[in-house]
Formats: sequence, structure tokens, C-alpha cells
Amino acid sequence: MKRLPALPVLLVFCSALALAQLDKIVIPAGTPEDQALTAIAKEPDAQKKLAMYQDFVQKFSSNSAAVAYGNWQIAQTYQTNGDLSKALEYGDKALAASPHNLDILVSQANVAQQMKDNKKLVDYATQGGQAYNGLDKQTKPAGMSDQDFAERVAEDKSSARNAYEFLEAAAFNAIADEKTPKQRMAYIESFTSAFPKSRFAESITQYVMYTLGPGQLNDASRLISYGEKSLASDPNNMAALLLMANAYVEEASPIAVSKSITYAQKVIELAKADAPDADRSRKLSAGVAESTLGFGLMKQDKTTGAVSHLKSASNLLKGQDDVAYATALYRLGFAYAKLNRVTDARLVLTEAVKIPGPLQQPSQELLGKVNAARAKGK
Repeated sequence: MKRLPALPVLLVFCSALALAQLDKIVIPAGTPEDQALTAIAKEPDAQKKLAMYQDFVQKFSSNSAAVAYGNWQIAQTYQTNGDLSKALEYGDKALAASPHNLDILVSQANVAQQMKDNKKLVDYATQGGQAYNGLDKQTKPAGMSDQDFAERVAEDKSSARNAYEFLEAAAFNAIADEKTPKQRMAYIESFTSAFPKSRFAESITQYVMYTLGPGQLNDASRLISYGEKSLASDPNNMAALLLMANAYVEEASPIAVSKSITYAQKVIELAKADAPDADRSRKLSAGVAESTLGFGLMKQDKTTGAVSHLKSASNLLKGQDDVAYATALYRLGFAYAKLNRVTDARLVLTEAVKIPGPLQQPSQELLGKVNAARAKGK
């Protein structure tokens, strides 16, 4: 038996795929199908070769491997010739015969990219991601030891990793490119199901916050639902923890605020912003978490305890993110004002009003109230 090669395409990818959950195309040597393919390979004329592949698919229509391979070669021929619609059409026929074949899914995703068809691209990518991750859900064959089975799964995943990572990156790029909030969120939901613990998890969570937040879909309940599902899959996902902390701290419910504090504390613990190897991302995450924690404590009437966290937040966020830094300063100024530390409040808020953005006007208004209170001797 032999594994059939693919015709050259615009993308280089790993062609040795796994057994079990992932399909591969095998044509036994010496069979009529094998003989027909040998004849096709000898044909130098591209148009005649294309016609021969079409005849091949018709002649061996009862053989799913032959149908998948023949249609795949036809698809790649059309792609090479620039007829992308035909390439997609025949590639879909190949997938119908071999739906868990990552080679074909990568080819189809590549065509969809060229066509700028993000919906098709995400469909192919998520189909591939689900097939790849299905390797972990296989049933161990009877008589195989646990160690041998684990080694086989690891080998299968390793050989398919390049294809998986291409599909993961392609789907992420489609999300980043999508301008319509509703469609972007649909892509995100497909992505998170197909690519759990993705290397793009933090960026995906940022897109969720943006898409479901004010100015876009403005759907707080859906935002929280997404975050909880993400944390069920990966409890240490700092981006998801931050998302939940920020979402819950805005709620009126004491239970929600308590949850926010718990999530923020976990981010601070995971980020380890004081560690020598802490990068900008970790410091930024810790700073936002400190700010959220301080705000949550204020909502619990623990303003004195909130101050130290808000000071830490402002120190971590200065020069890192203007909006996050301004938010921390505004909250710190508010805390000082509640504690009647007017001089401290004025100093912090004077800094906040210098930062353009959504907190500039609220900071100016709060500074005005603090100045008025000071003038009255309060």
C-alpha cells in the first residue's frame, strides 16, 4: 500500500498525517486505481491530465479514497491555473469523501484565503482543529498497552502539528480581519471550540471583550458566558480571568463583585509582575488586575485596603497603556476623595486629566468636586 503525494501548491505543509481520527488517502499498489494513476502521472499535457483525473473519479466513484484523491488533484490543478472557484468546488468534493483529511483542509483553507472568503476559511480551519483534537478522544484498540497507545497518539499529533498550526493561524487572521461584530463573534465561538488552549488565547479574549463590549454588541451576559467557558477549559487563562474580573466588577451584585476580586487576585498571582523575567504583557495584566481589585474593594466599602492596590496598578501601568493607567488614576483619586485625603486626590487626578481618552472628562469632573470641597474646607 502506498501513500499518495499531493501536487505542488502555493503552501508548503506537513503531508504525513495520523491514523484513526485523521484521514489519509491510501491506494493499494497494483490495483486498477493504482494503475490508472500511474498512467495519469505519465501524461505530460496538463489539460489531458485534468480530463484523465475527471475520468478517474467517475470510473472509481465507489472508492472513497480514489474519489478524494482525484478531486483533490483536480482542485489543485484549478488553483494553480487561477480558477479559485473551481478549486474550491472540487476540493469540497474531496472533503466529502475524506472529511478528516488535514492535507485537503489546508489546501481548501489556502484557496479560501486567496479568495478572501473568511467564512469558508474559518469553516475549513475549525473542521481541521476539531479533527486534530479528536485524537485525544480515541478509543484505545484492544490489546494495546496504555504506553503504546499514548505514544501513538503523541506521534500522530506531532506529524499533524504543522497543518494544525497553519489552520489555527489562518482562522485567527480571519477573526482579526472581520469588520462585522456579529460575524466576528461567530468566528470566535467556532475558533475556541476547535482550538482549545490556543497560542492566540490572550488575543482572542481581547477581541471578545471588544466585540461584546460597549460600542459593539454590548452583551454583558454573553461576555460572562464566554469567559466562564474559557476558564472551564483553561483555569489559568490570564486573559479570560481578566475579562471575568472586569465584567463582574461592573455588576451591582455583591456576589459578582466578590467573584471579580477572586479572579483579579488569581491574575496577580499568575502574572508575577515582580519577577525578573516579567515581560510587558505580564506587568500589564497584573496592573489591570490590581486596578480591578482596588475598585472591587471600594465597592465593598474597603477603601483603605483598595488604595495600596490602586497605587500598585498606577505604577505598573504608567507608560504601558494610557487608558488602563488613566482608569487606575481615576479610581485612586476617587478612593482618596472618599477617605478625605484631598491633597492626594488632587495630585492623582491632576495627572489623570492630562491623559486623552475616555477617563479624561470624568477625571476633570471629579477633580472639580475635590477642589470645591477643599475650598469649602471640607
